[in-house]
Amino acid sequence: MRKVMMISLVLTGAVALSGCEGAMSEVKRANSSVNVIDESNLNDLMLGAADPNEAVSYFSRAVAENPDRVDLKRGLAKSLIRAGNADAAAKAWSAVVQSEDATNNDRVDYADALIRTGDWDKAEEMLNSVPPTHETYKRYRLEAMIADSNQQWDKADSFYQTASGLTTKPSGVLNNWGYSKLTRGEFVEAEQLFGKAITYDPSLFTAKNNLVLARGAQGKYDLPVVEMTQTERAQLLYTLGLSAVKSGDVIIGKGLIREAIDTHPQHFEAAVRSLRALESNVTN
Repeated sequence: MRKVMMISLVLTGAVALSGCEGAMSEVKRANSSVNVIDESNLNDLMLGAADPNEAVSYFSRAVAENPDRVDLKRGLAKSLIRAGNADAAAKAWSAVVQSEDATNNDRVDYADALIRTGDWDKAEEMLNSVPPTHETYKRYRLEAMIADSNQQWDKADSFYQTASGLTTKPSGVLNNWGYSKLTRGEFVEAEQLFGKAITYDPSLFTAKNNLVLARGAQGKYDLPVVEMTQTERAQLLYTLGLSAVKSGDVIIGKGLIREAIDTHPQHFEAAVRSLRALESNVTN
């Protein structure tokens, strides 16, 4: 009878131990899942909200500890772009696109990094490796920039048009398209594109400045009716004055520069120097 009881106790203990091991296994799996979620959230946080240099340090350590993780390499490449280190970012994206898990978005981002480093030929080669069915705003924006660099104006216009239709925030690409028109001497079209860019983003000062350049090139020396701060108004008057001087309308240019100096809420050193130089040349 005692033997039967001992066997029963042993079996009961074995079952209990088996149940404990199963529970521990479940706990480990649960903890593993939680860790993956926590890490994913941290990665997103580092990419979106962290200081770029902190993100670079974080992903650099993560890649060193997990050299086969393409998601971490991708995070490092994106962080390097945010930190303004295009050369290092291009190398990081190169490592990403060599992975079996690389996507077409990765190849487009690599092309973007290459353009930032000035390697236009390699960027074009990378974009050519992306299937034409991959139709994204960023892809067409880069295609437009490359066409611009090759002075393929019709292609550039087509790509800019397509890119602007693939985003709800086209101010940046419209500004780029306008600048392309400006460099070609198509000032009326450039003015229209800059004006359109500002309607989507009234805070985009680059487009405002470019708009003034396009108007100045046409001999329009009055400021456009757009939203601007007092400091912006002074800077735009200065740009317009310089444009007038460049076009040979020196007297008008000097007047605009003086107005810029008077408008600026602080001392406008650059405008003061330019005006002194102009008056010195006239005196001489």
